[in-house]
Amino acid sequence: MEIKARFDHFNVNVTNLERSIAFYQKALGLHEDHRKEAADGSFILVYMADDVTGFKLELTWLRDHKEPYELGENESHLCFRVEGDYDKVRQFHKEMGCVCFENDAMELYFINDPDDYWIEILPLKRS
Repeated sequence: MEIKARFDHFNVNVTNLERSIAFYQKALGLHEDHRKEAADGSFILVYMADDVTGFKLELTWLRDHKEPYELGENESHLCFRVEGDYDKVRQFHKEMGCVCFENDAMELYFINDPDDYWIEILPLKRS
């Protein structure tokens, strides 16, 4: 059997849903596509979209989880390619205070979201 799969979404758990939504809107231009809320209020799922790829980032808020999430060595990460002047985007992220790692030799950098998930930032096209 040959399976044909396609990416749909990626999940991150967040401690403050509104803060995370605001971060992903400001830092990456994502917007809320839709949400699901448990009838008993135990969880809220917010799906963030870019209107280009169809891929969604699922932000999961759990009412009963109050402590920060343990991310281990944080070796997994999301990667976004950004349009426009890459250096200006990097400067904007520096002004936001969210740049957590830069590798000039590889021409890339990472930002971290409010829950310390790392996000790789690359230009849309390499020059």
